[in-house]
Amino acid sequence: MEPRDRLIFPLDVPDADQARRYIDLLQGEVGLFKVGLELFVATGPQILQSLSAAMGVGFFLDLKFHDIPATMQAALQNLFAGVKFTTIHCEQGKGLQGATAAARAQGIQVLGVTVLTSLNTADLLAGGIDPQYADPPVRLVLRRAALAQAAGCAGVVCAATEACAVKEQFGPDFLVVCPGIRPEWAAVPGDDQKRILTPYQALREGADYIVVGRPIRQAADPVAAARRVVAEIAAARA
Repeated sequence: MEPRDRLIFPLDVPDADQARRYIDLLQGEVGLFKVGLELFVATGPQILQSLSAAMGVGFFLDLKFHDIPATMQAALQNLFAGVKFTTIHCEQGKGLQGATAAARAQGIQVLGVTVLTSLNTADLLAGGIDPQYADPPVRLVLRRAALAQAAGCAGVVCAATEACAVKEQFGPDFLVVCPGIRPEWAAVPGDDQKRILTPYQALREGADYIVVGRPIRQAADPVAAARRVVAEIAAARA
């Protein structure tokens, strides 16, 4: 892949017009656009289908599906053209193989959600996670990555701080997608991310893709910011 192919930009905007603006601005600068709950709830799948068809862009549909296996399979059978990646919670392990197979039949790769990058050990303990898995969080990430692999996922979403451990345990072909990426040159006021690394560090730790949102979106020049991230990716892969 080219360095820019490893950069995912989240369309965390409230409407289709702003989504189009960022696609126009960053198409050719990033590898993939991510659609999460904010835009999906505001616009529904139809606008994403039309954007994909009209602008020739692919999407990472990050809705973090979480339900019983039959419902998950039914949902993933109805994903639309243009989706390259989607995400699921995978505590049910092998019970979700039918759901991931339904996505693969459409050429869509499923990623297992491990531990959100906004959580740290204290948060996990407060949520009732056993201390042996919460401290440090990498233990829980690896446990959930094993369930994701058993479910038939192509890889996981995890903090870059755990990327190396995932690669070591599950091999180079098990994809690792890392949000919570913060370049040293980009301040994010009121940041809610807790387990973070820079783009360079994330790639060196083994990330296959990184998700960079606010450091690009809030920059005075988003294109220049995206290019700086890509330059860090290239340096890390050199």
